[in-house]
Amino acid sequence: MSENNPLPFYLQFTAGAIAGVSEICAMYPLDVVKTRLQLKLGNSHSSILDTFKKIIRNEGFFRLYRGLLAPILIEAPKRATKFAANEQYSVIYRKLFNTNELNQKLSVLTGVSAGITEGALIVPFELIKIRMQDKNNVMILNIAIQVGLYETTMDCATKIYRTEGLMAFYKGLEATLWRHAFWNGGYFGTIHYIRQSIPRRKEEDSRLIDNFIAGTIGGTIGTILNTPFDVVKTRIQGDTSTISRSSWTMSYLLQIAKKEGYGSLRPSIRFRSLYKGFTPKVLRLGPGGGILLVVFELVTRWMKNIA
Repeated sequence: MSENNPLPFYLQFTAGAIAGVSEICAMYPLDVVKTRLQLKLGNSHSSILDTFKKIIRNEGFFRLYRGLLAPILIEAPKRATKFAANEQYSVIYRKLFNTNELNQKLSVLTGVSAGITEGALIVPFELIKIRMQDKNNVMILNIAIQVGLYETTMDCATKIYRTEGLMAFYKGLEATLWRHAFWNGGYFGTIHYIRQSIPRRKEEDSRLIDNFIAGTIGGTIGTILNTPFDVVKTRIQGDTSTISRSSWTMSYLLQIAKKEGYGSLRPSIRFRSLYKGFTPKVLRLGPGGGILLVVFELVTRWMKNIA
């Protein structure tokens, strides 16, 4: 992501924060729908539109933004980590492998490394977000009055600490690391490949369009790669039980495929259970990846112009 004169870390931090908050505010309702679909067990299915309608009808429009505060609070360090760590790892790996150019393999490696760093940072915030999005944590008293089991973000954090302990905030850590490693590896690797494959245009507006296309394709590839790990992460973090149980990611993946494969012996059908919530997720993170890259590029360009 570097230009000839990369910005100082604190400016990369700011640019990443602005890009992240812009993306999440625009696409967050799809994230709520994705979580609801992933938390469903067994054969129950709903379309994206049907899930939207049910949430708005039964819980109100603003339920689509429930749990937004936690990801907003983490967006600044999260996106700064994504872009700044990717920059730093690219420098480290170029020195390690004694090369001046970031090739395709190294772009994937830097993305994976940045993803692991990012994932380790955001686990508690992701857990709170999942709990706030889960409809089982909303008690509907009647059509007019709705009271959340977790009333606010701080109330959610407090109750998790009191009932499940401090370490509960790191439930799903391993699955989160897998999720972000695969997404960032796919995202940055795809962006590098597309940028190397198309001629670099001089017109700034044309370059922004190219960046949006590259970011959207990168976000889509990353989502295809990481959705099974996201399903596991959502299930583990959505579990409010204090009973100790196996939560290793790979064994959990096999359990989901076995129990929710709709009774079919066909691998394609069993595999489908690992992609619950994929459509709203890819609708968010495909274009969302494009929004991220474009806003980041716009903000960093503006910062360089006024520097």
